[in-house]
Amino acid sequence: MTDSLQPAQVPVGVDPTKPSIARVYNAFLNGKDNYAVDRALKEKILQVAPEAAHVAFENRGFLIRACRFLAEQTGIDQFLDCGSGLPAAENVHEVVQRINPHATVVYIDNDPVVLAHGRAMLEDNDLTHLVGADIFKPQEVLQNEVVRKHIDFSKPLALLHFGTMHHINADIDVPAGIMKEYIDALPSGSYVGITHFLDPENEHSETARRIEQVMVNSPLGAGAFRPMRELEQLTEGLELVEPGWVRCVDWWPDGPRVKPLIGTQHCIAGAVGRKP
Repeated sequence: MTDSLQPAQVPVGVDPTKPSIARVYNAFLNGKDNYAVDRALKEKILQVAPEAAHVAFENRGFLIRACRFLAEQTGIDQFLDCGSGLPAAENVHEVVQRINPHATVVYIDNDPVVLAHGRAMLEDNDLTHLVGADIFKPQEVLQNEVVRKHIDFSKPLALLHFGTMHHINADIDVPAGIMKEYIDALPSGSYVGITHFLDPENEHSETARRIEQVMVNSPLGAGAFRPMRELEQLTEGLELVEPGWVRCVDWWPDGPRVKPLIGTQHCIAGAVGRKP
């Protein structure tokens, strides 16, 4: 497989010799917007945990089901997606605008490849916008001019943090503190959707630790698998939608389970909560 971006097309600020979280995730989803260095890290992770691709697919499946729920059941018509990543099958705007064509979606990311590809893809969609900002600095996101122009903070919205907070270096930042700052800024009636790598603290913890070590010791430098009690701190102050914090695969699946879970499916969890 060749790189989808040729050297002359590499966006300003991109170093194709260093892996990117967004591009590695894109590689796991079998996308084409990644470089050899991203695929090399993917393969390194697969060497220690051959089922690791299921983490990415479970995260994407949760995104689709949660966004479908929010658009169909809650009356929310504005979505702020932090850490949108590269375009893949069934992006947030595709899910929610299929249900409500008038829904507004604002994506936030700071990867130059994401910004270049995303803006090209969204050029003809007047209700979907992409902003370059650091999602781990809530005020940088919340006070952004484009965010303020298209998201009305006087009425409920959906804040989405899918697969983001496990990439925080806990020695520098406190994930729960960052989420609290976001949640405090939301109007009553808003919803939060979130996923995070999970240390299930059972026989599958060893799989989580192996993947974590590869990611932490790679140029990405982060990818923490945290126990459920720490994940629950990320949604303090919210009324969780049933079934609360659970493995992504268990959050309102589309059908009955007819085959057993594999190890990595135990290693990512998600929740949706409402701010009273």
